[in-house]
Amino acid sequence: MTDRSAIFESVAAQIEPFNKKSVALTEATTFAGDLEWDSLTVMDFVAAIEDEFDIIITMNMQAEIETVGQLVDAVAKLKAA
Repeated sequence: MTDRSAIFESVAAQIEPFNKKSVALTEATTFAGDLEWDSLTVMDFVAAIEDEFDIIITMNMQAEIETVGQLVDAVAKLKAA
């Protein structure tokens, strides 16, 4: 599953339970700003993404990921590795 749109759909599905404000998701949706997630929510979500895609997202990578699109790119890169 390295197709970017398929990864986006899967990431969007993982976001859904955490999307308390029902924000419409786009590539530019930010986790801190648009979704208003705190660090604990981000950690729970990252764990869900790691399980879903069977990858490890390092703390350094997490620090650089601010939008849904950046997360999709990171997942695609890790899946291809």
